[in-house]
Amino acid sequence: MAFEPLTEHRPVHGPCVYGYLRHGRGGPARRRALTESLSLYCSQHELTLCGVFTEADALARDIRSPAFIGALDALAMPDAYGLVVPARNHLGPRHIAAERERQIADLDVRLMMIRPPHPRRSRTAAGVGRRTESGG
Repeated sequence: MAFEPLTEHRPVHGPCVYGYLRHGRGGPARRRALTESLSLYCSQHELTLCGVFTEADALARDIRSPAFIGALDALAMPDAYGLVVPARNHLGPRHIAAERERQIADLDVRLMMIRPPHPRRSRTAAGVGRRTESGG
């Protein structure tokens, strides 16, 4: 009689997430490093990186670029859990990033940033940045 291995001994796949990168400068080595950071983040958080969409033109100003449209299409799939980006600036300049965040939220999936946005900084008399608490 053959026994099935225990669940703890079987590979278990986490929720399916997709990566999104913008890189125009830095070449293939930079792209590999960014992709590896997405992969490492996913393995640390028990997520399955199901694909990475890469915007080759880091200066693209179009909200609906081909790579982002592809990411949105993948996120619309029933098994999609969310989108992982290295940092918010990978979504584009502020006005584009804000619209892209809204489009992601409309799909009811998570947006995960490896490096979250920095807290607001204030300038001290010495000119050294100091973190300030926000909230209310």
